[in-house]
Amino acid sequence: MPAADFGTIAELRQSLIRKALRYAIFAADTTAAAVTSPFDNTGILQALPAGYVPVGYTTTDGITFSGDLSNSDVESGQSASPTRSDVETDTMTAQWVPQETNAAAVALYENLPLSGAGALPDLGTATWTWSRPKTPPTRYRRLVFIAEDLNKSTGQPLYIVKHMPSALRSGREDEQWTRTAEISRGVTYQAYIDDVLGTDMKTWIDGPGWRDFVPEDETP
Repeated sequence: MPAADFGTIAELRQSLIRKALRYAIFAADTTAAAVTSPFDNTGILQALPAGYVPVGYTTTDGITFSGDLSNSDVESGQSASPTRSDVETDTMTAQWVPQETNAAAVALYENLPLSGAGALPDLGTATWTWSRPKTPPTRYRRLVFIAEDLNKSTGQPLYIVKHMPSALRSGREDEQWTRTAEISRGVTYQAYIDDVLGTDMKTWIDGPGWRDFVPEDETP
């Protein structure tokens, strides 16, 4: 084995393999404030702005973040391969299957508002009812996804937070009623550019466990 390969192996770090040991999804109408900083200056996870509600339990498939990337190629007579390529589209989606029948899960599936007029009432306070409109509204959401992992050396938590400040329902799965499984309402939401934040998705990684890591140049 070449000497260079030994150097590469020595730089491998098991402690940087991340898992979503726990995760949660939160949704809000666009009247709620976008998330601009989910952590304080010490790395402690902060409460979300008013208006965000939890989606609740999901299936064990978790959350799938997918990208659709396409390039526009220039072909030339003197080359069998493209001589230039530029990004044409680069979109992101998030897909999950809620297991709870709660206001957030139903609203995201049925394209209902999460607050205000037309929103479902609190559990147990009134009958839930909704009708399919002739022309479905274009209803954007704010979505926050939080995953928690642990620093295996210190046991402290670290978090990965993804925020779609402007997301639109782009697909939904069949709602099936059967005595052998829960009634689930799987959805897919696509991220769109938010005018204020200037991005369709922002990601943070922080937390006490993250700040416990020793920089590579200081690793014993």
